[in-house]
Amino acid sequence: MNMHVSPKGRSFLVGHEGVATKAYRCPAGIITIGSGLTAASGVIVPKLGMTITLEENDRLVDLALTRNYLPRVRKALGDSVAQNAVDGAASFDFNTGAILKASWVKSFLNGDNITARKALSAWNKGGGKVLKGLVRRRAEEADIILRGVYPAWVALTSITPTIESTDFATYVVSVTEIEREEIRAAFARFGFDVGTVKGLVARAAVVEFQRAHDLKPDGKIGRATLATLQREIDAKAKSGTAAATTTGGVGVTVGGEVANIGLDTSLSSDAMFWAGSGVAVLGLAYGGYLAWRYRDLIAARLNDKLPRLAAYLRSF
Repeated sequence: MNMHVSPKGRSFLVGHEGVATKAYRCPAGIITIGSGLTAASGVIVPKLGMTITLEENDRLVDLALTRNYLPRVRKALGDSVAQNAVDGAASFDFNTGAILKASWVKSFLNGDNITARKALSAWNKGGGKVLKGLVRRRAEEADIILRGVYPAWVALTSITPTIESTDFATYVVSVTEIEREEIRAAFARFGFDVGTVKGLVARAAVVEFQRAHDLKPDGKIGRATLATLQREIDAKAKSGTAAATTTGGVGVTVGGEVANIGLDTSLSSDAMFWAGSGVAVLGLAYGGYLAWRYRDLIAARLNDKLPRLAAYLRSF
């Protein structure tokens, strides 16, 4: 059996992964390019600043599937499964790299579709956080694998909004109407003028966001833009209860909540000093971790005033 991904399966995979022609960090901080290609793909080692053509992306996606992902799908599922199962499983492994250890596989092979669907749905986190896009992807993969039902959008020739002009950003990955509203609200939350049309985001706002984050400023909302927006949301959430510290004239929130450990008030002043210092050190250490993890977002804020420092922060 010559195992392959069907045209519908490939459309599904690329519809979720998008095609980012410039490298970016995914929500978990992993450098990615093209249609979800990371170093784990075995066909490219993306570096920040790297660009790729659409043709090269197609070649590398096909190579990654043939060389790495389909052999694992074959090992996990065997040679006799239906094409729809291959398509869904290839998408799952392309995204997670975990088909050889995923518990849903055994349930599927045993014909226990209920347990298989439940186990598939558990693979919904990026960077330790449940991501709505992954929740939907796992549900759609389950439908493909277990029922042979592909999402309606796979049959469409375009996944951009029906209203398309130079005034509005276009979507180049599959998103639901609810997700569009959430994306629009997120851009607005970070101070971008998204316009007044429901479900659409002003193209100028997206271009401004992309330029600030060293993404390709094409006004298209794809995986790179959404991943960077998610990193902004995550960084804001993690620093929301932190102490505010300014660095180099730019406001950077660092630190985090420290549990009340109920210090004995009879401790000497020296002991209290060192205890307080320990808490401060922990706070600074956590702040340093956040600054390191989200250095690309710090770079976006430094870009206008300190472009060399911003470029350095993006270089690793």
